[in-house]
Amino acid sequence: MTREQRLTMADTAVERAAVLAQEAEYAAKGDSRHKAEPFAAASTAWARVARAHAAIAAATTDTADTDPED
Repeated sequence: MTREQRLTMADTAVERAAVLAQEAEYAAKGDSRHKAEPFAAASTAWARVARAHAAIAAATTDTADTDPED
């Protein structure tokens, strides 16, 4: 996978984490408080995925590609 692909995956994961965090916030403020914790946990998981992809991208050269057939 190239650096750019990893950064794209990190960006997608950040977007998912943000949406889930917003859902957790809405649930915590409303009548669905029991849903807040699962949304927050899912948001945290996606944020960790984003960090992992970003870290791999940072350690990858611009020309690196693990499979030239991709």
